[in-house]
Amino acid sequence: MIKSWMVIAAITLLIEFGSFLITPRDVKWFAQLRRPKWLVFEPLIPIIWTVIFICGAFSANIVWQKNPGSAITWLLMGLYLLLEIITVAYIPLMLRFRSLKAGEIIGLTGLILGVVLAICVLPISRLAALLLAPYLIWSPIGTYTTDELKELNPQDA
Repeated sequence: MIKSWMVIAAITLLIEFGSFLITPRDVKWFAQLRRPKWLVFEPLIPIIWTVIFICGAFSANIVWQKNPGSAITWLLMGLYLLLEIITVAYIPLMLRFRSLKAGEIIGLTGLILGVVLAICVLPISRLAALLLAPYLIWSPIGTYTTDELKELNPQDA
């Protein structure tokens, strides 16, 4: 029998593979942007996002286990899915359009959806809501960093 955590993990991984829609030309554009001096943690960003996605998957599994198959649970799974799609779309869309503003809008949209999801999950499980905290902490940092990149690279805003 397939366990719910296996399904959630598989969906998480499939969506993350969407980030491979980036072409080398797009990456080259981003690599040439000026960065803030304080952005010394950039090499850690993939690890940070991996931890955030793992926490999100655990959160979704806890919510599913509380009331598997109910309409509310399916709605919440849809919100988890939408949040992951928005999060994963950040880099490919920003790079595809070569627009830091697009990245900023996507980042802000993800933050708002993350807050809504955490509020909805809190009455079901405090632990599930707490597992969304890494996203809620990191997402504003990423959005702020994108805003700073806009300031340093106005031609690419």
